[in-house]
Amino acid sequence: MDRTQTTVGENGRIVIPAKMRQALDISAGDAVILSVVDKELRIVSLREAARRAQEIVRRFIPKGVSLTEDLLDERRRELARERRRR
Repeated sequence: MDRTQTTVGENGRIVIPAKMRQALDISAGDAVILSVVDKELRIVSLREAARRAQEIVRRFIPKGVSLTEDLLDERRRELARERRRR
C-alpha cells in the first residue's frame, strides 16, 4: 500500500485518504479498532477483526462441529430443566 502524509487536526483527528479507506473496506460510520504496535498506529475494521478472530477459533474446532448448534442445544436443555422444576 502506498504511504501518504497527512496532518493531525484539532482534537487529534486525521483524515484517512479515500484509497486507503477503500483498501481497508471502511467508510464513514464504520467501527474500527486502533492499536499502537512498535510506535505505529494500526487501523483495522471491526468486521476484519471479527473475521480474523473467527479464523483463529476455527483452528481449534473439529470439522463438523457447530458451536452455534452446541450452544443452542445447551440452552434448550437448560430451558427443559427449568420447566421441570416448576
